[in-house]
Amino acid sequence: MSKGKVTVLGSNGHIGHAAMLAFRDAGWDVTGLGRSNRRPVGGTHFIAGNADHLGVVRDAIADADVVVHALHLPYDQWGNGRAEAQLQAVINALGDSGKTLLFPGTIYNYRANDRTVSPATRQSAEAPRGEIRIALEAMLRAAAAERRFQAIILRAGDFYGPGNRGEWFEQAMLMNLGKGKIHHMGDLALRHSWAYLPDLARAFVVLAERRAMLDGFENFHFAGNWISHGQMMDAIAQALDRPVTVSPMPWWVLRAIGLVNPVMRDIYRMRYLWLNEMELVDPRLDAIVGPDFATPFGAAVAATVGELIESRKAA
Repeated sequence: MSKGKVTVLGSNGHIGHAAMLAFRDAGWDVTGLGRSNRRPVGGTHFIAGNADHLGVVRDAIADADVVVHALHLPYDQWGNGRAEAQLQAVINALGDSGKTLLFPGTIYNYRANDRTVSPATRQSAEAPRGEIRIALEAMLRAAAAERRFQAIILRAGDFYGPGNRGEWFEQAMLMNLGKGKIHHMGDLALRHSWAYLPDLARAFVVLAERRAMLDGFENFHFAGNWISHGQMMDAIAQALDRPVTVSPMPWWVLRAIGLVNPVMRDIYRMRYLWLNEMELVDPRLDAIVGPDFATPFGAAVAATVGELIESRKAA
């Protein structure tokens, strides 16, 4: 028997695909919305459409009890009100339905000197991208305050996982893997907040199943893996099938490319996340999901790296 109906907006993306799998495995009736079904998930439904269009979103979520907002614009399309317009379309589609919206939050909403980041920490952006994320969450808080629908934010650090390796994990740290080299993003002793996507998606499921006991607007922080850059390098090296050289991320290259490439310019602006320790903490969420919820770190990295190697062999 189904536990309920959930629609995942942006089912092809990193978070969207992981959410499709997690909700399906937990016994939900799952529907995904995307421009095309390029990442089909067995045992689920799919609707092809553009989530920027109000009517498309409204139809896709009509029968849903829970909606997962997994829409993610490319880095160079966040500005000029595009992100706000995309979220407003979802808010308008939800209307006064009373449904539950699950929204993935980012650590961008906080500053580099926020050593410990809890739901009670005041939000103050370090970069323009963070200002946009703060504005999006304010839109959700306002809609929830009007009792139009329930909005639950689940904030996480940088993510990784099989099939959803994340931009930083695959395209930065492992960008020169073919040359026998992996890169650490900051000083090897500094720690960083990581989220293993299958675990993060399962946390979304837990919150969806507990939604009746939660307030109209909630902000949770997913602790994930709080580990040093050196620990990440060691875990990756152990998971690989050959020896590699570990070297610092060549940030100067991104800065140089950023002079002519707006995407790289924005990525370079976010380097403070790697050069400072910002730990996500939330004892309340820890109590909700329970002990031993997370996949062991070494096993999570091994699964991610192993899938990457197999996919490159198959290509």
